[in-house]
Amino acid sequence: MKKKVLVIDDELDIVYTIKEICEFSGFEAFTASNGKEGLELVKEKQPNLIILDYHMPGWDGLKTVEKIKEVDETVSILVLTVDERQEIANKFIEAGATDFAIKPIKAPDLIARINVNLRISEIQQQNKVAKENVYVAKGISAATLLLIEKYMKTREEGETIDQVSKGVDLAYQTVHRYIHYMLEIGKIEVSPVYGQVGRPKNHYRIVG
Repeated sequence: MKKKVLVIDDELDIVYTIKEICEFSGFEAFTASNGKEGLELVKEKQPNLIILDYHMPGWDGLKTVEKIKEVDETVSILVLTVDERQEIANKFIEAGATDFAIKPIKAPDLIARINVNLRISEIQQQNKVAKENVYVAKGISAATLLLIEKYMKTREEGETIDQVSKGVDLAYQTVHRYIHYMLEIGKIEVSPVYGQVGRPKNHYRIVG
């Protein structure tokens, strides 16, 4: 059975392009031009992944995420935005968004992002069926945390947030939020690595 992707954006050219990319990649795609219409399609189609824009008339992306998560806590939500600020990303993650794609995004990068977020959605659904926690803390998905943790366990020397982001195919902003959560609970440690020029870069590694 094909995975179902719902695209919510008020810009028709973007909707058309993403729908074409999804269908080319073998997914079944549905579209909505605003958050309210998107929410109704979530109820009707039960998509595996939602790709939505941040800036939309009516409900913006943040309110749309909140409304969708009231209906389906396991679906992955990939937010399209031109705003790279971490504080905006944190608000979306706390509302239940899974990841981000910074506009403009190239087709191969979007496909990679779609695939990893579909995997997260699948794990979240499995967790719910097994009556395990879908979220381990506010906005912290057990599935996303597992993917990042598994990757970091393979990197004995530790990596920067940017390197982890590339390694797991998740946005820098998403990985940043999870890295800081893992630091808070003592799952990883940080060490500055000094290069030839500039500030030291923080490297993160799993403890133990």
